[in-house]
Amino acid sequence: MRQSSSKNTLSESLKLLYTRRFGTFWLASLLSNIGTWAQQVAQPWLLLSLGASPFLIGLDAFALGAPVWLLTLIGGALADRADRRRVITLFQSIQMLCPILLVVLLLTAAVRPWMIIVLSLIVGITDALSMPSFQSIVPSLVAHEKIAQGLALNSTQFNLSRILGPAIAGILLASIGAVGCFAVNAVSYLPFIAVAIWILPPPDMLAKTSKMPTYGALLRSIANIIRTPASRTPILTVLTTSFLCGPLIIFCPLLIKDILHGSSSQFSIALGAFGVGGILGALTLLSMGNKFDLGRLSSCFGAGYGVILVGVAFSQYYWLLPVLLMLAGLAMNASNTSANSLLQANASPLLRGQTVSLYMLAMRGGLAVGSLLTGLAIHVLGVRYALAFNGSLALLLHIFIGRLWLRAPHLA
Repeated sequence: MRQSSSKNTLSESLKLLYTRRFGTFWLASLLSNIGTWAQQVAQPWLLLSLGASPFLIGLDAFALGAPVWLLTLIGGALADRADRRRVITLFQSIQMLCPILLVVLLLTAAVRPWMIIVLSLIVGITDALSMPSFQSIVPSLVAHEKIAQGLALNSTQFNLSRILGPAIAGILLASIGAVGCFAVNAVSYLPFIAVAIWILPPPDMLAKTSKMPTYGALLRSIANIIRTPASRTPILTVLTTSFLCGPLIIFCPLLIKDILHGSSSQFSIALGAFGVGGILGALTLLSMGNKFDLGRLSSCFGAGYGVILVGVAFSQYYWLLPVLLMLAGLAMNASNTSANSLLQANASPLLRGQTVSLYMLAMRGGLAVGSLLTGLAIHVLGVRYALAFNGSLALLLHIFIGRLWLRAPHLA
């Protein structure tokens, strides 16, 4: 009986893909993220081929995520007060120019590591300003009681792109080189921008009549959001996972190339395995429905991610790495999606953008600082011990956060 109930829950959730607005948005996001992950495979490999150190690789990730700390609150205000279609279209168009410029630099043999890092900074700035608008779209496309299912399905396309993007990147790297990956990423922006113009809902009356708040007012609104355990604890969970476990993917090329002596194709396979795990994590949440406490579920999967990271650090065989990365992808996606669902389900519609900006601050900002500090730790401890330390600390912190959930009021 329980198995039949799980199947019915999954089947009902998948019906969202057949709705015009959500289904079109889902497909356009998938195509865009395929291009993003193709570049994510090619970029660290290109940096390594240009002689970049682990610190520069970490700095590149830091440049991509650091603007979140300064600009994501403004991005959240834009999501609440401005036309989200214009916000997404403007910043995604600027972002599209970055892989186009990388294609030109590669074709002219003028590319240098610092150029890649500067372009990552530009992408980070546009992401910080536009991602709250992007992340707050799903709740506007589905009924309130289906927000968790909509977010889980959205994370499914993101992780499906983690499989298809690296697979395409592996073929392109082996045939025409990194330039093909950057070209694919540039083209992938076009369908998403078109959908943002066509399918996204128009701004509400608040967006048309309200002025942008001051930065002080933004900080006061954020303080009000994080006062409640229903918001504060999931944000802390995401921050811990991103800060300590997120650098696994950033430094996976270093682990494969220098420790396991693998190739770029093996890296794309390992990254694809991480995407498979992410899909399994989303399907797990879809099958569970609303029967479990999302906060405690997020902490449990986060703690599991820490254990898996320790296993990855000390793995001696390449064949074991994709298996561990698949489990890591499952744990990460289930943990972050549970936290995000809880945040958005309890968010005020008038402050949904700012609530999402806090989630992005924890996820992207935590990854940026964590990657930079992990890159420094690798210089001192080596890649294995640095990742093992991160995983052990993540496990301890998630156990502590889990105790906070036990003392918090139960949230369905």
